[in-house]
Amino acid sequence: MKIAVAQITSSDQPDENLDCVLNLMEKSVGQDILFLPEVTNCVSFDRKHQMQVLKPFESHSFIAAVAQKACLLDLWVALGSISIKTDDSNGRFANRSVLINAKGKTVAHYDKIHMFDVQLSSEETYCESKSFRAGQEAVLAQTPWGLMGLTICYDLRFPHLYRALAQAGAKILTIPAAFSPLTGKAHWHSLLRARAIETGCYVVASAQTGSHPGTGRKTFGHGLVVDPWGEIILDAGDATGLHFVELDLGAVDRARSRVASLQHDRLYKLRSYPVNDTSS
Repeated sequence: MKIAVAQITSSDQPDENLDCVLNLMEKSVGQDILFLPEVTNCVSFDRKHQMQVLKPFESHSFIAAVAQKACLLDLWVALGSISIKTDDSNGRFANRSVLINAKGKTVAHYDKIHMFDVQLSSEETYCESKSFRAGQEAVLAQTPWGLMGLTICYDLRFPHLYRALAQAGAKILTIPAAFSPLTGKAHWHSLLRARAIETGCYVVASAQTGSHPGTGRKTFGHGLVVDPWGEIILDAGDATGLHFVELDLGAVDRARSRVASLQHDRLYKLRSYPVNDTSS
């Protein structure tokens, strides 16, 4: 399986970002699939701006343009995620991963389940749930190379999701991201390697990087591909670019035969012992 992994710095202007994506698609001809990062179409904290530039899923010109190009180039595209308008009563958007096949058909989509609501410091706070509604379903997609589990960014911190996808047959896990530089430096590599090791899957984590025009936001970069044994086979560093990697899907079965932990679940009870009263 020949893959292209894009690392980009999206702005808050979807038309500019679309030009970038179409260019990357042309450079990916000859590969099987192109992986793009989270919020590829628009990086923004400005709710008013988002309401002006984002589109509903059914009439999303960004998706339509990518799909048309995918068909022209005979290329699968994993649109890591895009921000879309929804019918949410609070006006929240969806952070949606879209998988498009080489005929230009959307074969699967997944809405990010876990919202990034954190206070990293007095200067750096995120509350994704104010702008985005959480998804309710985990998603597996059938591809010519095997089942692919779709996830997004902060999902990475919830290992039960990846275990469920792997036990349901996933051989490849996608984790497109726009990771904070602070948490990226501390946790990104460790978490991605852990998800690969725990599941015996390939992990493909394309990433946003750098300072995003018009937004004031910075992201960590270091898009990774990790093999089923936990070895990093691509680290994209902190620069924008397009990288090519070949995946040996037989490595999934080999890793799982060596450590068959996906088959070793056992039921258990949780016991909580009371704190001993030592006052007497």
